[in-house]
Amino acid sequence: MAKKNSIKCSFCGRPSDMSEVLVPSAIGETYICAECIDQIHEMLGEYRDEAKESAKAAAATDLNKVPRPREINDFLDQYVIGQDAAKKYLSVAVYNHYKRLAQNTDDDVDIEKSNIILVGHTGTGKTLLAKTIARLLDVPFTIVDATVLTEAGYVGEDIESLLTRLLQAADYNVEKAEKGIVFIDEIDKIARKGDNPSITRDVSGEGVQQGLLKLLEGSIVNVPPQGGRKHPEQKMIPVNTKNILFICGGAFDGIEQKIAQRLNTHVVGYSTDSARQRVKRDNYLQYIAPQDLKSFGLIPEIIGRLPILTHLDPLDRDALLRVLTEPKNAIIRQYKKLFEMDNVSLTFAPDALELIVDKAIEFKLGARGLRSIVESIMIDAMYDIPSTDIKQFEVTREYAVEKLQVANFDTSVIK
Repeated sequence: MAKKNSIKCSFCGRPSDMSEVLVPSAIGETYICAECIDQIHEMLGEYRDEAKESAKAAAATDLNKVPRPREINDFLDQYVIGQDAAKKYLSVAVYNHYKRLAQNTDDDVDIEKSNIILVGHTGTGKTLLAKTIARLLDVPFTIVDATVLTEAGYVGEDIESLLTRLLQAADYNVEKAEKGIVFIDEIDKIARKGDNPSITRDVSGEGVQQGLLKLLEGSIVNVPPQGGRKHPEQKMIPVNTKNILFICGGAFDGIEQKIAQRLNTHVVGYSTDSARQRVKRDNYLQYIAPQDLKSFGLIPEIIGRLPILTHLDPLDRDALLRVLTEPKNAIIRQYKKLFEMDNVSLTFAPDALELIVDKAIEFKLGARGLRSIVESIMIDAMYDIPSTDIKQFEVTREYAVEKLQVANFDTSVIK
């Protein structure tokens, strides 16, 4: 063992009698003096201050690179037809989300997040809007389905598993995930089964809504790293949801009746006829209000945590025709690309496109129904043409009618 008077600081060489204290290392005969410790502590303080300043500067610089709301809207226009109101709300919400992330932590004004709920019929573009905006973002983004969620302790997935997807999108970087965006699809499927509170447990309805409250509002949630069920011995990852933006979407099938009932109760007396004439009965969704969501089965607490409510308009004939051909990833462009990979030039006659749109309107499936119809028309061509020398192929109305009849579509109304 080394003698006390021969002990020196391993960093500066100062002997023990010239230092207040020499702290030994846990491994070997290595020592550090109090003076070196003070110097290291001072250097660490300077380093941490510089790191904080650089982080603030980086946040301010990133905001300059963030696309403005009009630029976000223009990007959405390339992929989604119509839905101007929903695009505007989304563009502003995403831009404000970036501004919240860039805000100084020592600011006395705390900007609260504005979660969004989108209401629209199936096939109007709710999920497409979410997928499209994910291409543009520089923060982790994930789309999750609310239909698989159940209350904790029951068969299904726990509410916290929503954040597992976000962690995976951020490569399990918790700090990055805590600034992400989550799109919860099919939010209407967790509506409680009746308008009145149930005396029994509603494990996949109201129970899930109660569990979502802490996520939407902002709290530290213990997330299972692999998702699925939680068990006591599993190591959890704490995630703060304060800066996570939640966008919810749902079809809310049948909510038009709730809206119509509310509008009718507001028109009384001599102004009844004129007030009713001002209501556009072909699109009740444009008059949607938070009380309609409550009537449908969402609890008031969760409605209050989704302050921005907007709707998606039903797609009319002209809009569906544009959906077929105009967007960057339009259905017709996708099939043309498939044939192009076999060196075949594919074209569609205008009246064939009109037939496809008419059938989609008949099925009332929105833009989603277009693909199933086009697939039924093209299946034989995609099966046969790769084995032939055909280099050009046109889909005419007569060809489309023939293939729809083979696929057992009702073509009795087709002229």
